[in-house]
Amino acid sequence: MKRRLALGALLACACLGAQAHRFHAGITDISFNQNTGSIEVVHTYMAHDIEALLANLYQRQPDLSDPHDEAVLRKYIDRQFYLLGAGQARLPLRWVGVSTSVESVVIYQEVEKTPLAAVARVHDEVLSDFLPDQVNTVNINRGGAIGTLTFDRTIKEQALP
Repeated sequence: MKRRLALGALLACACLGAQAHRFHAGITDISFNQNTGSIEVVHTYMAHDIEALLANLYQRQPDLSDPHDEAVLRKYIDRQFYLLGAGQARLPLRWVGVSTSVESVVIYQEVEKTPLAAVARVHDEVLSDFLPDQVNTVNINRGGAIGTLTFDRTIKEQALP
């Protein structure tokens, strides 16, 4: 009996340790490309978080190499992340594509022929509607000067620094 109790306690502690180190984070980099004259947006999320979200929403395991599943992700990202210009108008973020690895999902977007100065606010709710402890960091690169915004379940929209 003592042996079972000790084994159970050991397993419980091991599970707690694994849970304590789990975190949910996303990083978005926004910059201006001088060559194209466009704002570039690159999002990086943990693959297991994106897969869990899509599996929860659509009740099946997603395959982001499938155009249908990529379209599902695109629809979600378009709803949860956007840039606002003057007067709170959404800027037209164009989906460029997605790349995946075992560890991450990287999403590429751009606002064509638009200077970075046109962005007044950032709205970022990616994964925070699904994961209560999700934290998204948005880095804005203005010619080497980096400004950073942090979003979570309580902070969904902010003015650019």
